[in-house]
Amino acid sequence: MENFYLFVLMCIFLIILPGPDTAIATKNTVAIGRIGGFKTVLGTCCALLIHTTAAVLGLSAIIVKSALLFSIFKFAGAVYLIYLGVRTLWSLRKKEEAATVEVVTKPQHVNASCFKQGFLTNILNPKVAVFFLTFLPQFVEPGSNTFIPFLMMGITYTVLTAAWFVLYVSLINQISAFMKKPKTQNIIEGITGAILIGFGIKLALEKAHH
Repeated sequence: MENFYLFVLMCIFLIILPGPDTAIATKNTVAIGRIGGFKTVLGTCCALLIHTTAAVLGLSAIIVKSALLFSIFKFAGAVYLIYLGVRTLWSLRKKEEAATVEVVTKPQHVNASCFKQGFLTNILNPKVAVFFLTFLPQFVEPGSNTFIPFLMMGITYTVLTAAWFVLYVSLINQISAFMKKPKTQNIIEGITGAILIGFGIKLALEKAHH
C-alpha cells in the first residue's frame, strides 16, 4: 500500500462533504436526538463494511461493470431516498396539523428505524461501490495483491466516517436548544426532505462508469 497518510487526508475531505448519509444523520438527530443520530451512523458504517467486503471479493466490480445490476441498485437507492424525502415532508405537514395539540408523542418505531435508514441509504448507493473501485486502487502498488490493502483502506475509511459522524451528531445535539425549536426543526426537516428527494433524483440520473 502506498501513501497511506495521503489516503487518510483524502478520505477526511471526502467524508466531510455533505451527501445522503449526512442528510439522514442530520434529520434523525434533529428529530429524535443523539441516540437517533448514533443509530443512523452505526447503520451507515455497517453498510460501508459490506461495501469493503464486496470490494475485497470483487463483487463491486461485477456491479459496476454490469449495466443491469448497476441500474437495479441505482433505482432502488433513488426510490428509497425519494421515499425518505417525501416521508419527511409528509411528517412535517402532519406535525403542523397537530401543532394545536399540547403534547405530541413520538412513535417508538421511529427510533428503531434510524439504523435501517442509515444502512439502506448507504448500501443502496452504487456510487459508493464505484468510489471503492476507483479510489482505493490509486493507493495500491501496481501488480500487487489487493486483498489486504483494500481491507485496510475500507476499514480505515469506515472508522474515519464513524469518527466524523459521531463528532457531527454530538455537535448538532449540543446546539439542540436552538435546533429543537419547533420553527427551526421544521425548517431543517423541510430542507432535509427536499435534499433527500434531490439526491434521489440525482442518483436516478447517474450513469454507470465502465
